[in-house]
Amino acid sequence: MEHLVSSNLAQAVFLAPAVAAVLAWLLGRVRRVFAECAGLLGAAAAFAVSLGMIPRVLHGQILTGWGRELRVDSLSAMMVLLISGVALPAAIFSIRYMRHRRLEDAQGRDVTDARLTVFYALFLLFLATMLWGCVTNNIIMLYVAVEATTIASGLLVAFYWDKRSLEAGYKYLMLLTVGITFALFACVLLYASGARYLHGVNAMLISELRGIAGVIPRSVAIFVITFFIVGFGTKAGIAPFHPWLPDAHAEAPSPVSALLSGVMIKMAAYALARTVTIFFPAYPPLTAFIVILGAFTMLLGGVMALAQDDLKRLLAYSSVSQMGYVIMGLGFGTYLGVYGGLFHLLTHAAAKALLFLCVGAVIYTTSARSMSELGGLGRRMPITAVCFFIGAFSLAGLPPFAGFMSKLTIFLAGADVGMWAAVAVGAFTSLLTLIVLFRAGQAVFWGSPRSQAAAAESVGEAPPSLWVAMVALAAVCVILGVYPGLAYPLLHRAALSLVGGLF
Repeated sequence: MEHLVSSNLAQAVFLAPAVAAVLAWLLGRVRRVFAECAGLLGAAAAFAVSLGMIPRVLHGQILTGWGRELRVDSLSAMMVLLISGVALPAAIFSIRYMRHRRLEDAQGRDVTDARLTVFYALFLLFLATMLWGCVTNNIIMLYVAVEATTIASGLLVAFYWDKRSLEAGYKYLMLLTVGITFALFACVLLYASGARYLHGVNAMLISELRGIAGVIPRSVAIFVITFFIVGFGTKAGIAPFHPWLPDAHAEAPSPVSALLSGVMIKMAAYALARTVTIFFPAYPPLTAFIVILGAFTMLLGGVMALAQDDLKRLLAYSSVSQMGYVIMGLGFGTYLGVYGGLFHLLTHAAAKALLFLCVGAVIYTTSARSMSELGGLGRRMPITAVCFFIGAFSLAGLPPFAGFMSKLTIFLAGADVGMWAAVAVGAFTSLLTLIVLFRAGQAVFWGSPRSQAAAAESVGEAPPSLWVAMVALAAVCVILGVYPGLAYPLLHRAALSLVGGLF
């Protein structure tokens, strides 16, 4: 039985990186190393606080803060742990990587130290806004937090200030701002409808709105559901609202790409799950629509990934495809389906962040990221090669890696409700993912070098500060595949927090 407990952890988890962002901005102007230390400490502090939440929510506590404005149940705790758990390796990876990837502005002036200070401040602000979105219980503040992640991450997408990154950043900010505005409309409509049945601030609390979703007028509910799917679905990279994603993930610095694909789109999926699932009991056909949307998303993303030569664009389209599995699992509307969707959200975050960091290591050593320019790196970058294939096989759903267990759970859930067509699409897309990623790994790490950059004698394994982050994420992909029961207690409670109202 869950019970509410007031706790400072609810606000500390996002205030810690927010304060670190300010320190990075101020102290980084004195020395660059201060900004780097603030980046590491802010990410580490958020991870430590998230770890402190887990035993408490597993014992049935729901942590609250600022009255009831902040609320951390098992699902929120899982998301906070996931986001901070990916951000910490990304922060470690950033130190050496961003020093190496220093650029000059259009006038040829070296702006490395000043730009790196901005990078770490934005990195921490991005982390803080994602964590805030996962612990807020206010429907309007949920929109504000999601929009805040867009602003912080949009500046990171355009960080290099070249033509491609500026174009990607502009496209990212424009499309996401327009898309997420639909979520604002949905939040306002939901609040206005809920105010008839709930008094005062209660009409803004997600935990209270869940109880009255079934009595909201049908015409209003349809608009609310549609606007939520378009708004948060755009941020989550769900097809056909995904055109911003390939450019943004490809042009951002690799540690930022790991966060964008690894956890930011998951945070948007969390917002979608928190809001749309409250209507599942009153509108059963909605689950079938979500399943169809998930199947379309996974298939389109897989086909588009097959056509890419740029490694980062390939991984970006793969993220679109894998989000289809998450949405499909949630769409089944059963405990097993939601459990599988959340499990795949977890396994995909680890595997995709790992793959983006592996590609970042390749870029670090060769300054190339196209398959047609690379080759023969396996013998000179063995750790990176092994980590890449672990992430690839996990995404493709091969045993004994984590992605196999999460996809198997989703397929079993689909079979349980008789949606065999969706299961078939999922199985075919897994095969397509295997082909796409194995072809990429073969082009990069096997065969003969295809360019002078790949054949250069200076090409070797990435520095330890880069590959240690990759090894940590690879270990997660292996451990959760061999011992999936480790995640069961938290996933079980997180799934129940979404589907509890269905039984």
